[in-house]
Amino acid sequence: MMRLSSYNGNPFIGVYCVANEEISLVPLDCQDSLVDDIQACLEVDVIRTSLASSTILGTLMAMNSYGAVTSDMASLSELRPLRGKLRFRRIKDRVNAFGNNILVNDNAALVNPDLDNASIKTIADTLNVEVVKGSVAGYNTVGSVCAVTNKGLLCHPLATKEEQDMLKSLFKVPVAVGTLNYGSRTVGAGILVNTKGAAVGSKTTPIEMGRVEDALYL
Repeated sequence: MMRLSSYNGNPFIGVYCVANEEISLVPLDCQDSLVDDIQACLEVDVIRTSLASSTILGTLMAMNSYGAVTSDMASLSELRPLRGKLRFRRIKDRVNAFGNNILVNDNAALVNPDLDNASIKTIADTLNVEVVKGSVAGYNTVGSVCAVTNKGLLCHPLATKEEQDMLKSLFKVPVAVGTLNYGSRTVGAGILVNTKGAAVGSKTTPIEMGRVEDALYL
């Protein structure tokens, strides 16, 4: 299932929300309509919280079925709802917008090359995946320009053939290019998705929605 959604009128819902196969974190002030869309499409439990006293949860956290990583600016009280549900680690790194800088499914993670080696080891241990440094279409913020599940990957339309082949080999899923929100190339910022469904930014066109459906096998 797929629905058009926004966070308080902003179509870049991937900036504000994050999800895996079982859980989604949304801001404390998230409107009920977006929560309903996430529950209906992704079939997950929705948890309202903040991270680092902010609403940009999708920017600050990366997660898969095994765990979650976020900035050390996030407090333990903000992460308390995850206890018993998902292991998590707070990481201190100058590159601290982990949702933007990590692209991950249950098979692998592609990360910003500027992350330090200690952070990469923690990411690998917490998310239980192989971690590779790289960029897509000239962007180190790989989590903001791609969206991946355990069934497919949608990436920035200027990703090269070589990059697409690398992504396919790394994540072990088919790869396609596309846009969201009427031509936005920051694919990861405009979608919340798992293998069961997706909520996409409210400005996304029917053609773009069809591309998402095909690329991510929804």
